Amino acid sequence: MSLDRALAEPQDAVVLRPDTTLVLGGDLGGTSTRIVIADMEGKVVGRGAAAGGNPTSHPASAAANFGQAVRQALTGLDPAAVRSAVIGAAGGSALTKPEVAAQFDAAWSGAGLICKPGYIGDLEVAFASGTPEADGAVLIAGTGSAAGLVRDHRLVRTADGHGWLLGDDGSGFWLGREAMRSVLRALDLGEPIGGLGEAVVQAVLPDRQEGLVAEREGYDRLRDDLIRTVNSRPPVLLAELARTVVAAYDRDDETAQALVKRAAELLTETVGRLRTTSDNGPLVLAGSVAGESSPVGRLLRQSIRDHFHGEVLTARDGVGGATWLALGALDPALATRDNHARLVAPPV
Repeated sequence: MSLDRALAEPQDAVVLRPDTTLVLGGDLGGTSTRIVIADMEGKVVGRGAAAGGNPTSHPASAAANFGQAVRQALTGLDPAAVRSAVIGAAGGSALTKPEVAAQFDAAWSGAGLICKPGYIGDLEVAFASGTPEADGAVLIAGTGSAAGLVRDHRLVRTADGHGWLLGDDGSGFWLGREAMRSVLRALDLGEPIGGLGEAVVQAVLPDRQEGLVAEREGYDRLRDDLIRTVNSRPPVLLAELARTVVAAYDRDDETAQALVKRAAELLTETVGRLRTTSDNGPLVLAGSVAGESSPVGRLLRQSIRDHFHGEVLTARDGVGGATWLALGALDPALATRDNHARLVAPPV
């Protein structure tokens, strides 16, 4: 069910009973599935977690992991008391496939739930986790990158999110790929690969015993080993080299510093496809690359403030944001700032 329907249907479909009515929020990520159940005052009464529930990255196990997390969250609770549910899913388009939807429906009903779940994208969840405002923008930069424009808590436009092959500029994948390309260019030219290059070689070829030979034959052999190894693995694994770039940046490596600066510029450009200088709503930043502890995130925040008006915020607990949206779907009057603060706060 779309968020539009999730926000519209339950108000007429149920009679609220404060002592029993609950809501459910979910976050189907690539590495984990998290479920939260809360009462109408934003108090968490149940939590569940399992392995990755993203149906795109885990097609064989996502639904089972989802069901496991839901059942765990419902421990000691009446499933029928859950009257509204909003679940965020990166790559949620896979849920439009009948066979995938059937698996998730079976996991849902198998847990005893009778309300209809509302599946939305990770951009909407990230925005809701960062602010209770209805309008603004959101940028996620992790393994991939995408930006979204939010109006009345709904995603109305997006930029990038095109995937590693066609876009995701400034993302962790972009950093890793550009780091590898910088090494290959240096080897092509027979030039020193520098500190970042040495760290990349160590990360990709950890068992390599021989050092870099300063001769044409040595350069060619290393280049071929790198190309062969990278092409034998899933492309997305290049994103793991983002950590290598950050570590080299902290050591004042010039190539790493240039890559980090360019990543921040590209992410700013992505936001600029949606946001104008006249916009003054909040911008929520999410994802490891855009995080406050990331050098890309720090440069990005400065760049954003130089180019756009409005508050720059950091996404908090995504599953809490989804749960808060579920409260609003049940009754807009429940989507209070106090409930938002309680739900997105880190678990005690």
